Amino acid sequence: RLVHGSVKHRLQWECPPGTVPFDPLLVTLAEGLRETKHPYTFVSKEGFKELLMVEGATEKAIPLLPRLVPVLKAALAHSDDEVFGRGVDALVQLSAIVGPSLNDHLKQLLTNLLKRLMDKKFREKITVTLQKLEQYGG
Repeated sequence: RLVHGSVKHRLQWECPPGTVPFDPLLVTLAEGLRETKHPYTFVSKEGFKELLMVEGATEKAIPLLPRLVPVLKAALAHSDDEVFGRGVDALVQLSAIVGPSLNDHLKQLLTNLLKRLMDKKFREKITVTLQKLEQYGG
């Protein structure tokens, strides 16, 4: 549930995020990263982040990588700059959780990152992302 604060919005879960099944929720939230309308943009971004912060997220997320990577790839290939930004943020969050398990899938994701590298708006963000991917095991 989306809770509207006076300054900041947040999600309110019906049950603790740690008890929610990652399959299919994490994949659905990742697909939502391509949304362009509020509140879907907020719910997908915040839900993805909060779900990856629960205890045991690594063990739950690694088996879903074959389904998450194509969805993240689509977000990184999207023409909307905000969608691309959310895809980059999600990629860094996922990389921090799954670490070297993402290495086998990086080839699919790096192509879309490198396409935007020449865009001055994203050069810094992509460079930082590549450094974080390397730091987390890539």
